[in-house]
Amino acid sequence: MTARSKPPFRAEHVGSLLRPAVLKQARLDRAAGKIDAAELRAVEDDAIRKLVQQQEEIGLQVVTDGEFRRDSWHMDFYQRIGGLVARGSAAPIKFKTQAGEIDYVTASLQIEAKLSLPQTIFAADFAFLKSIAQATPKLTIPSPSVLHRRAIAALGGAIYPDIDSFWRDLTAVYAQEIAQLGALGCTYLQLDDTSFATLCDPAQRAGLSKAGADGEHIHETYIRVFNEAVKARPAGMSLVTHTCRGNHRSAWFAAGGYDFIADALFNKLDVDGFFLEYDDERSGDFAPLRYLPKGKIAVLGLVSSKQRALESKDQIKRRLEEAAKYAPLEQLALSPQCGFSSTLDGNDLSEAEQFAKLRLIVEVAKEVWG
Repeated sequence: MTARSKPPFRAEHVGSLLRPAVLKQARLDRAAGKIDAAELRAVEDDAIRKLVQQQEEIGLQVVTDGEFRRDSWHMDFYQRIGGLVARGSAAPIKFKTQAGEIDYVTASLQIEAKLSLPQTIFAADFAFLKSIAQATPKLTIPSPSVLHRRAIAALGGAIYPDIDSFWRDLTAVYAQEIAQLGALGCTYLQLDDTSFATLCDPAQRAGLSKAGADGEHIHETYIRVFNEAVKARPAGMSLVTHTCRGNHRSAWFAAGGYDFIADALFNKLDVDGFFLEYDDERSGDFAPLRYLPKGKIAVLGLVSSKQRALESKDQIKRRLEEAAKYAPLEQLALSPQCGFSSTLDGNDLSEAEQFAKLRLIVEVAKEVWG
């Protein structure tokens, strides 16, 4: 495994942030043909400049562009992989809230040619972020395993009659992408791999088995593929993964503690840190942290990005003390449990509530770790 160049920062956010109203309107205007692509990008540039300044002003040492140029955290990336085509709509994903269910409908990904990388995905986006950031710029991209779950129905045909050839081409795409991002100066990359946390839910494992994968063991394949995809990353690049149980309009689609996956995830996945969802009982207890090996960081998502209520410092500190019973405090850090806007709709918070939570995270991190 690649040696860690530096740990995640003590206070971070996961990646996506709420889009301001002016940006949402510009995207609607672009879809309606009222403005062109250059005009939309100019609005995005202005919104990202302001966002980066806000992140730096509250004391974050690592910043993202909030994923402001994306409609969703993953589909914008996958649709730029050669051979993949978004056609029609996939079956709705049933997200859950305290009040009921929400359907999340996204495009259906079809495999129409061998997978390839025509050009570096998000290259211009990262270059812009890097050019305006004083803090460390972090880029987030979705993981290979999530594409498998989105495109599983398209496998087994003439293009990819066997799964091994699919994994081989997909890991090659990721290896190229990561190398090219490194050449652009990306030193901090996050692969969002929601599969790991969702596989902690027995219902999700059963669903994958029904679709033709071995739900009880597919995480072993996902870890192997992930490691193959990142093994040649540049020596100066820190790599982390974020895993959660679904995030759309303050809703989720899976539940279950990390017990099922913790040993394999923490000890075999070739990353420097893990962003873990830990905001409520859906995520289980901290006992799985006992598997965290030396040299790796667990960034605990103790602050909800779904609920409007602001957590108390004392509450967060008590939970950090509890977590420290299973992993050393120096191997822990703090973040929201997920992004604030994994999809264009965002979660049910205001921008002010979002930044209040980020300020809280920075303040607690300073008081706990100095």
